Amino acid sequence: MASEGTATASPTEKDGGAGRRLTALLTCAMAFSMLQLFLLGALGPRLVGELGISPALLGLTTTIGFGTAAALSPAGGRIVDRIGPRRSLVALLLLSAAALALIGAAPGAGLLLGAVALGGVPQALANPATNKAVLRAVPPARRGAVTGLKQSGVQLGAFAAGAPLAVLAGGIGWRGAVWTGAAAALLTGLWALRVLPEDPPPPPAGPRTELVPRAMVAWLAAFSLFLGAGIASVNTYLALFGAQRLGMGPTTAGALVAVLGVAGIVGRVGWSKAARPGRAEWLPGWLALGALGAAALLGAALVLGPLVWVGAVAVGVFAVSGNAVSMVLVLQRAAPGRAGQDSALVAAGFFAGFALGPPLFGLLAQSGRYGPGWLLVAAEFAVAAAVAFLWAVRDRARRGGTA
Repeated sequence: MASEGTATASPTEKDGGAGRRLTALLTCAMAFSMLQLFLLGALGPRLVGELGISPALLGLTTTIGFGTAAALSPAGGRIVDRIGPRRSLVALLLLSAAALALIGAAPGAGLLLGAVALGGVPQALANPATNKAVLRAVPPARRGAVTGLKQSGVQLGAFAAGAPLAVLAGGIGWRGAVWTGAAAALLTGLWALRVLPEDPPPPPAGPRTELVPRAMVAWLAAFSLFLGAGIASVNTYLALFGAQRLGMGPTTAGALVAVLGVAGIVGRVGWSKAARPGRAEWLPGWLALGALGAAALLGAALVLGPLVWVGAVAVGVFAVSGNAVSMVLVLQRAAPGRAGQDSALVAAGFFAGFALGPPLFGLLAQSGRYGPGWLLVAAEFAVAAAVAFLWAVRDRARRGGTA
């Protein structure tokens, strides 16, 4: 059996169609793992109106889902390393379907929060499972491109929530739209069960799961914490901002999330392809600086409304691309047998940011103070940039000043 990180006789090399199917499946898995986040954001105006939940409680849903994901991520990486990507991806998709189905059935805040907590489990599995699949089946020369494509699945989920599902909610109600997403996740899980190759036998028991990241992984986890806090606030409150402060209808406000999603797909694919060794180390800092500018545009939309669309595009191109570049760095540098755990530890930082950001923003949104809210997001992106650049400088010095 080929060791991790060495793709021999892979589907991508032997059959271009099989390689495209694998990439498409991994992209769908990433989309469904976080679809609930984008649905709750895109449908926020409807949920606030029909379920009677407050803007602060809307932020709490994100906290619970990603708090669960952050807590489970270290163990999730270890599980993926043990049971293999096929079993992990099938479980991810079935759990996503169950969580979405429960969200659609929620009569009030209680079951809604429980369903969101369940949705944190597939989020914990997503990055380590898909990264493990890339290492197993994709030749090294194509891993950056495939990683960017599959990471763009998260933004594909944003587009699906903000466009087709938000429009569908206008016709059959928000519950019907969420159940449609659940059915799609279930069908994708059955597709994964059918097309993915069997997992190899589990490796011998390795070292215990590390709960504290070290070296590069620690820096990327810290970067991801602040980046995730800003992104999650935008995802959760952008549509509500458009509806409450810019006078948009629910469907138009949901389209903001779709625009962000499309821009994120382009950004993640493009920046991941550009993340070659020697350049990849500096990209997180520059992307976080671009994200800071995007937050400033969202704040400026309070004065000039159409800037909200430019800000949404900029968040997609810069902010959401930072996580994809982080995963490219993990794949480039992971020690043999540690790709799952390292991916999970970086993801844990990202999810912790997703858990912490929206409640802080929600306290401001509750009183309609969106201007200070976007300043908070800008500050979070600024800290992410500082962490990323500091690591890049230290890493270059450690490696003897090579670019």
